[in-house]
Amino acid sequence: MDYFKSVPHLKSKLWLLLLVAILHSTCGLYEDQIGKFDWRQHYVGKVKFGGFDFSSLDRIIVATESNALAAISAKSGEILWRQVLEKSPRGDIKLLYVPNQGNGVQFSGGRSNRAFDVITVTGASPALIRGWNPNTGSLEWEWSLLPASPERAENALWFVRDGNLYHVVPVWGSHIELTEYFVASGQQTKPSTSRISAAWIKDEKCTLAESFFVCAIDQQILAVDLLAENPQIIAKPLETVASGSPNAVVGEAAVVQDGRMYSLTSDYKIAIGAEGSVLVDENILEGEKILLYTSVDRERNSLKLTANKLSDLSNFGAIEFQADYAETFGTPCLLAVRCKVTTGSQGTFACRVLISSQDGALTLIQQGKIKWTREEALADVETADFLDLTLSDAEGAIEEELNNKNEDSDLEWDVFGALQRRITSQISHVKNLVLHVLGLGPAPSKAQKAGLVRDDFGLHKMLVVVTSSGKVFGIDNNSGKQHWIRYLPEMIGFANGQSIKLLVQRTSRFYPLSAQCLILGRHRDTKNGLIYQFNPITGQPVNGGVVQLPYKILQASLLHETGPDFLRGVLLLDENNEAHVLPESLAKYANNFYMFSADRETATVKGYLVEYRNGKLSTVPTWTVNLSGAGKTQQIVAIEGKNPIEHVHSQGRVLADRSVLYKYINPNLVAVATHGPDNIHKYILNVYLLDVVSGSIVFSMSHKRIRPPLQMVHSENWLVYSYYNDKVRRTEVTSVELYEGKTQTNSTVWSSLDAPPMPLVERQSYVLPVAVATMQETITEKGITNKHILFGLTTGAVVEMSWALLDPRRPVTSPEKAREEGIIPYMPELPMPHEIIINYNQTIANIKGIHTAPSGLESTCLVFVHGLDIFVTRVAPSKTFDLLKEDFDYFLITVVLILLTSTSYVVKIFASKKVIKQAWK
Repeated sequence: MDYFKSVPHLKSKLWLLLLVAILHSTCGLYEDQIGKFDWRQHYVGKVKFGGFDFSSLDRIIVATESNALAAISAKSGEILWRQVLEKSPRGDIKLLYVPNQGNGVQFSGGRSNRAFDVITVTGASPALIRGWNPNTGSLEWEWSLLPASPERAENALWFVRDGNLYHVVPVWGSHIELTEYFVASGQQTKPSTSRISAAWIKDEKCTLAESFFVCAIDQQILAVDLLAENPQIIAKPLETVASGSPNAVVGEAAVVQDGRMYSLTSDYKIAIGAEGSVLVDENILEGEKILLYTSVDRERNSLKLTANKLSDLSNFGAIEFQADYAETFGTPCLLAVRCKVTTGSQGTFACRVLISSQDGALTLIQQGKIKWTREEALADVETADFLDLTLSDAEGAIEEELNNKNEDSDLEWDVFGALQRRITSQISHVKNLVLHVLGLGPAPSKAQKAGLVRDDFGLHKMLVVVTSSGKVFGIDNNSGKQHWIRYLPEMIGFANGQSIKLLVQRTSRFYPLSAQCLILGRHRDTKNGLIYQFNPITGQPVNGGVVQLPYKILQASLLHETGPDFLRGVLLLDENNEAHVLPESLAKYANNFYMFSADRETATVKGYLVEYRNGKLSTVPTWTVNLSGAGKTQQIVAIEGKNPIEHVHSQGRVLADRSVLYKYINPNLVAVATHGPDNIHKYILNVYLLDVVSGSIVFSMSHKRIRPPLQMVHSENWLVYSYYNDKVRRTEVTSVELYEGKTQTNSTVWSSLDAPPMPLVERQSYVLPVAVATMQETITEKGITNKHILFGLTTGAVVEMSWALLDPRRPVTSPEKAREEGIIPYMPELPMPHEIIINYNQTIANIKGIHTAPSGLESTCLVFVHGLDIFVTRVAPSKTFDLLKEDFDYFLITVVLILLTSTSYVVKIFASKKVIKQAWK
């Protein structure tokens, strides 16, 4: 104690260490649950710029189209650090400058051993210039530039030379404005902006190749050196007429146009492959520049790197190689090359080549071998679905036995046939067991080897993911393993931002028939419809795979009925309002099918009736609704229908007086939201509930001074949507619930053509403390489990909100009737406790969407969240009422059962003896 009195600071430090230890232990609460039922994968997006960091042997700096700046390990391909910048257009990366060994610029200030800063320029008006520490990814400095002419800011170009940043603003058909800044401080090096006369420059025909401003005009390339004392026009003839802007070669003032490389500083030109991209690296040979370009052999699935000395165009074979290049990779683009001499000054060269392909994959090739590949297409997922896996061999044998039994019609033969099949199957099982023990059994199938078999509770499924680049993945939802990959280079999404569609024509439940899915999109060039049919479990194409349709697709829908092989047809509506069914043999099931189409620009919704007469399909326009308003200013911003696999378990709601308030469950109801300017209220948001069979508007509501983003969820008899209230500057959520009343119109069949009564509407609004990026409801197999709403927040968290908090019937006061029904009293603010965040500390950057699917357990719902990262988990809105808890004490219950059984047996003996004794008395 005397020692502590003499050193008072030591005692306080010990208390501080004890407090830190206690806090650290609380961070481990429920840590055993982390990663048990969920997993997360990090991505950066399709790479735009990249370079090797010469201050480290194991670091590659990349900037992506998803507005992310990251450092990737050259050894493993893992993300060392990542900075997610602002959303577009403010966060669009215009320039990435990674200092090389010879041209790095070291800035003063900070630590004495400060590394060379990585420089980025993002946005246009204003433009943000930032310096990043390549070791940690921390922001070192930042300054902004507000352009004098905001209308020309989007055309601005940037480059760095000798520690200065140059801002190039072309004025089309007139001149080029050049401004020079100190890169770290943002101060101008010269008092005024230079104006270089260039009347020949044209929009979409020009680019910047280091200090050269280059344009491809008709049959020639025109360029000017912006840093020259007296800028002169440099002209190079083209062999063909220029169709677009030229492409700058990384590291050299040269351009590529129509498959040829043209040097702006000399008279030679080099023919290269049409698929190749080129890069000039200055660090391969001392004082010598090497031109690198790639070519792909699709027949052999190989990539070839060719090198030429730029001084005399001679071949430099020391760094040339040929590597495997999978068919799932698109056209390659060289981003960066780093080479070193391994033996002697003129000896062997060891090179690392960083390649970004058109499909989004990022690949590092070292010494002719692929070191690692990152599938960055998963950073831009458009649609996904969970598919049931196939049965195991044993379960498949049981299914075949049951199918054969059902096919027998004669009872006598059915009995003897069942006995024969039972004996045969038992002999077969014994035979397979013996062969398996001896190692002579049949080889397992590919699905068995990969573990792709259905489990008892239906929790193990195949996650089929479709990306915007046309890449399709088959991912194991338990482990995140990619079982198969397919690339559709010609497929893009639909107009008006509509994504590629994934339709499930047949699931794996119809053994022995395999599952089948269809991907629907547009052809990249013709814009006609494009379909791809495949097996979602193996990824193998069906019916030829990719098929181009001779028409453009306006609307698509799955038919309700299935054919004899349990395959659901796809009904397509083309731009001429003509109907088509794939496959054509199922066209008869499209008779009396109702469809609708919507024009977002004009806010017009049209309904059609599809009829099948005399072997032909025809469409009859039935109704048209214009939602553009009186001033024709409204546009459709969201359309949300109900989940087609949803089951409604409860038809009504029991009130406090034991009466039933029946739900208004209209399967043809679609929510449509329009938004537009207003002279008085600035902005107006209108929400309509539209019956797409009859064309009647069931309910409508207006919100004033509201602007997007708008997110909607439509399920059963309710609608929930979030928006930004510009008047009070906060995010709000409105819930709407529809009821028929205390008497049900028709308890068996719903018909929109029978003029059902207008529903009773309950509505309420709430306040959210954070912004919402996406919304989705939970779904289960039978619909018995309570519904919860999943909110994907802009903070990267996914919140599971109970429907009881969003219930529009929450009373302002707390009357006895509401208390008996279990309704919570109304409060405008929705609580956000940390316990409802289902991804705890697994933050998901830039959340774009949430997909939910039922499992084999009624209590459990599978969840897939995608953004810049992907995250898979499972939720139980009503707890796992049909599953034993993980900490269930099997040993204790076994001991108790044994004791009770033994005790009952002993008591039975004593009781019998007592009866005998009483009988002798």
